[in-house]
Amino acid sequence: MSAELISTLVLVVVFVIATTRSINMGALAFAAAFGVGTLVADMKTDDIFKGFPGSLFVVLVGVTFLFAIARANGTTDWLVHRAIRLVGGRIALMPWVMFAITGVLTAIGAVSPAAVAIVAPIAMGFAARYRISPLLMGVMVVHGAQAGGFSPISIYGTIVNGIVDKEGLPGSPVVLFLASLVVNLLIAVVVFVACGGMKLARQPLGAPALVRTGGGSSGDEASDDERTTLTAPRVATLLGLAALVVAALVFDLDVGLAAITVAVLLSVVWPETSKEAITQITWPTVLLICGILTYVAVLQTMGTIKWAGDSVAGVGAPLLAALLICYIGAIVSAFASSVGIMGALIPLAVPFLLQGEVSAIGLIAALAVSATVVDVSPFSTNGALVLAGAQDVDRDRFFKQLMVYGGIMVAAAPPLVWLALVVPGIW
Repeated sequence: MSAELISTLVLVVVFVIATTRSINMGALAFAAAFGVGTLVADMKTDDIFKGFPGSLFVVLVGVTFLFAIARANGTTDWLVHRAIRLVGGRIALMPWVMFAITGVLTAIGAVSPAAVAIVAPIAMGFAARYRISPLLMGVMVVHGAQAGGFSPISIYGTIVNGIVDKEGLPGSPVVLFLASLVVNLLIAVVVFVACGGMKLARQPLGAPALVRTGGGSSGDEASDDERTTLTAPRVATLLGLAALVVAALVFDLDVGLAAITVAVLLSVVWPETSKEAITQITWPTVLLICGILTYVAVLQTMGTIKWAGDSVAGVGAPLLAALLICYIGAIVSAFASSVGIMGALIPLAVPFLLQGEVSAIGLIAALAVSATVVDVSPFSTNGALVLAGAQDVDRDRFFKQLMVYGGIMVAAAPPLVWLALVVPGIW
């Protein structure tokens, strides 16, 4: 049995054990990375540690710490109140507001995780207060980010179009952008209806859920005056959030390091709030995500991902090969970098794309969409941020919901975009 096949089977075993024995999947994945890396791939420990997603670790810790402070001092309560006024009290519009905000942020140049890191905690806090399905709100945020993610001036769009130019393939930045925008918008509509979005129109504004999303010493709702008053800690937190947006979007600084810096500065001035907030960092989620991504990095280092891509490239039927490439992009991207997998698979597809039997423009757009609509998976950066930002939910249950939804996207998106974007190009 080949090393690549063994590593793939071990990943399946990790999923099965975590599901049936209720063990943190991240811990299992760390053990698998150590076992497979040393015994099968003959990797040194330092090589295994190189796959640890340090930047994502800091993002998860920094963002959840900062927004835990914002919840503790009542800043999120204030933001929710302002959002309600913005939409005229129509709660059903809030998921679409979050969809639009993240879409605009990525379209003008924000990387998708940065946009989601900024918007998701606020959106999930709103969902908790007004009994909106956390799955609905989280999905709307992530698909909004991907809807704008391939504009000609976006990070993703620029990278993919650059790869296409470098490989000498025909490309269309407009088709790439519109394909992602339309697919994510259609998915958002379906999810909005399926997850009870239409019922929100009939929900009275004055009946928020009795949950604690801000400061206070009891579980009762804060009064309207308390929620709408701008105290010194709230003003400082709002300024910190604004600084985070500027740092991430204007100066392209790491969102995790920027978030934890803002959180530390707030903690120095109001240490009691920090003590409460530090306990709300979602450590089980951090362990889960970092463990899985470390194992995926081992797979990439030992060549399992390339092995799968090369196997597809050897398929004789171009249309079938195109579908398989979309599937590989979706499956791997659910656990790893979306842009990274596109950067690996587009060059692998060059030989048969140059034969002209499959539309290069259509396949590249299909691959881009397939590799990004799955980012709601809790193992991807965006899905992890949504999971970490969820409030007043059963995290295990919500994790499984995100995993099932991500699985549906992995299974359904590639053939649908293949039918819509690749198949018509052969006639």
